[in-house]
Amino acid sequence: MGLFDAMLGRSKQRGPNLDDLFALPGAAVTLQLQAGLGPSGHAGVCWKPPSGEGTTDTVRQIEGLLGLDDPSKSGLRSVVDALGFTWLVIDAPGFDDQVARAHEITSTISDQGFGTQVLCCVFGLAQLEGKAPAGYLVYLSKRGSFYPFIPSGPQVRDNEEELRLLSLLSADLPIEQDLSKWMALWGLPL
Repeated sequence: MGLFDAMLGRSKQRGPNLDDLFALPGAAVTLQLQAGLGPSGHAGVCWKPPSGEGTTDTVRQIEGLLGLDDPSKSGLRSVVDALGFTWLVIDAPGFDDQVARAHEITSTISDQGFGTQVLCCVFGLAQLEGKAPAGYLVYLSKRGSFYPFIPSGPQVRDNEEELRLLSLLSADLPIEQDLSKWMALWGLPL
């Protein structure tokens, strides 16, 4: 960013900060012992691919680099949600594999020059007893922080449980302190 941009109040968009993503596997013990939660087996990276004719080949190239041409081998599938965001859904049993794959996806998108288009990584949480879906941990890529998202019904979230998870995980994960950034992600394809 140049001096002229600074004087006009313009700022350069931040690309993803992936360093703190690797804190999640360490927090798995806290999730298991104190919250009775484990990985659901599904995670995803949400991004908004650029539009226009010139970028179609780049998006195809990114998908090829990630192995989307053969989902049976990659454990990865692409889903476009109702708002036009693309979810690269990861099917892997543990947080270690999910985090490694989410890092690979985000790095590949960034290496192609579209890092600012990555919105978040989401990791599904399941109750250890019965494996019923329990919610999600959302990693805000540009902020390098996590927050829990616990839906309790259609368009309803369990704020009390989210705050309980916040207190349990605050020693293990960089938690997003600005609650206004805790977006409700309805209709997740995970």
